Amino acid sequence: MEQKHPLPPFTLETAKEKIQMAEDAWNSQDPVKVSKAYTPDSEWRNRDLFVNGREQIVEFLRKKWVRERNYKLKKEYWAHTDNRIAVRFEYEYQTKEGNWFRAYGNENWEFDENGLMAKRYASINDLAIKEEERKFR
Repeated sequence: MEQKHPLPPFTLETAKEKIQMAEDAWNSQDPVKVSKAYTPDSEWRNRDLFVNGREQIVEFLRKKWVRERNYKLKKEYWAHTDNRIAVRFEYEYQTKEGNWFRAYGNENWEFDENGLMAKRYASINDLAIKEEERKFR
């Protein structure tokens, strides 16, 4: 059986560890690697899109990182319970036209007993920025 440590129930320490692992995986921009942190039937809401299962996650992330170049993400602990974690995040990216954006958002995560994320709900807003306003390099 697949497991992704740390497993719930989460402590403050293990919740923060899980968040850092997610940040590192997403910054790798490797859709297959990222997808392995989710259950095979994981449910996502990402902005106005609904994504279900690892195959759709991989496809979603492939398209995302074609559109969002020079992607750099930072996640921050917000709260947790036994098998849920809430994070706030911001990331920066550049479009193929050369325009820079910073995205701000919140995510609510729910994990199964094996530490795989079964549900991910993300609310995200984008702000156009100038290259010299970038925080993440």
